[in-house]
Amino acid sequence: MSISAALDAVVGVAHSALEGLHTLLMPIAGGLAPALAIVLFTVAVRLAISPLSWLQARSARRGAALAPQVAELRKKHRDDPVALATATLALRRAHGAGPFAALLPALAQAPFFMLMFQLVRPGPGVPAGVLGGHLAGVPLAAHLAAGLPVFAVLAALALVLAWWSSRRMRRMAAGTDAGAVGRVMSLLPFLTVAVVLWLPLAGALYLVTSTAWTALEQLVLHRTPFFSPSPAARRPTS
Repeated sequence: MSISAALDAVVGVAHSALEGLHTLLMPIAGGLAPALAIVLFTVAVRLAISPLSWLQARSARRGAALAPQVAELRKKHRDDPVALATATLALRRAHGAGPFAALLPALAQAPFFMLMFQLVRPGPGVPAGVLGGHLAGVPLAAHLAAGLPVFAVLAALALVLAWWSSRRMRRMAAGTDAGAVGRVMSLLPFLTVAVVLWLPLAGALYLVTSTAWTALEQLVLHRTPFFSPSPAARRPTS
């Protein structure tokens, strides 16, 4: 079986599951069933890969506990960046804090994002099933120009989530030598807002739901408060 055929098969199964959830919700949610089906389907898949997020959080905690030893390695190998990188990587791997664990959720979400993009992308002809539904009077297959008020609400939610994620990334980078790279990385969450405005409404609804779930995982697994002082505000004044 080719990769294209395998992808089509997976998309077909996911599409059947999404439509089945839509049918199940119709007697309860009525006109909200299509949008609610997208939200619940997104949450179900994110729940399925949540063990990977737990592994990431465990790796991050172990990495934080190694900070004193990493500082010693920096002093020991301050004139040899290659030796420092090798020793740091060996230390983290020995304590179960290797860099691969931090990438697991992102790697797992990449195919999920492609799958959901296929599911919420309107095909030729009149949309049917879930994509034939509406949210606040706006077709789920519509883009920004056809549903500006609804998109504005989703974009505002995405902006708040991006702001929080960016602050969290800056706090994490403040305790490392990330420097300019860390500042650039902290701007990446704001790309979500642009993508929300570019996708059809069904895709925007999926992306905001998935982003909110990621924030919830961070709140629970990393015990990160949603509102907290910025790194600059916590620096002691001289």
